[in-house]
Amino acid sequence: MDWLQILVLSVVQGLTEFLPISSSAHLILVPVLTDWQDQGLAFDVAVHVGTLTAVVAYFHRELRVILGDGFASIAQRRQVGDSNLFWAVGLGTIPVGLAGLLVIETSLRSPLVLAVATILFGLLLWWADRIGKRERDEHSISWKDILFIGLAQALALIPGTSRSGITITAGLMLGLSRQAAARFSFLLSIPVILLAGGLYTIKLVQAGTAVDWSVLIGGALLSGLTAYLCIHYFLKLLERIGMLPFVIYRLLLGAVLLVIFW
Repeated sequence: MDWLQILVLSVVQGLTEFLPISSSAHLILVPVLTDWQDQGLAFDVAVHVGTLTAVVAYFHRELRVILGDGFASIAQRRQVGDSNLFWAVGLGTIPVGLAGLLVIETSLRSPLVLAVATILFGLLLWWADRIGKRERDEHSISWKDILFIGLAQALALIPGTSRSGITITAGLMLGLSRQAAARFSFLLSIPVILLAGGLYTIKLVQAGTAVDWSVLIGGALLSGLTAYLCIHYFLKLLERIGMLPFVIYRLLLGAVLLVIFW
């Protein structure tokens, strides 16, 4: 891999992991447009480590409180402070974890499925943003809300859906503010990225392939920096710009995929 390829793929991963625009669509489109060879499992692991580091670094103060209150609630067998978010993130991850074990994702990886999902779930995001009351924050999430958002996240196994997109959509449908829906989506991404990174690592170890550490470190740093800036500015601008720019982008992206692969 040359450094242009490393730069482009790392930035794409850092942006699309958290923006509601579908990372799978972009990771398929990039090699089509550039005629690059597949970057390999080792690089996938590195950029996932980068995005995981970014979200943990950005929310490190909140995570310290959430984890402390969560473990305190276990010891005291009652709700403590922000322990509800601790349990919400943990329980909200179960549906996508189970679905990942049961669903053979490769059967869904057709360009047509990807293009249609990019468009349809983009329209669903627009609808949720229009009808959502946007009156609640993430601390008000109930068990029913957790189940709904968790089941929605499992739909992200369909390429083109976007994990962040579908969880933000679910949050908006439940009346969360845009920022609250995005913040909970980002917190919910931590165990999901851990699971994905762990799966990639297992596959990498089993493959026993040699790795270029300079490429992996560069990819992790670039994806992490991009993801951190993406989270920061997305949350900062979200209430002002809303979801419409991302919806329009998804519709255009889906149309491009249909033109290329139809």
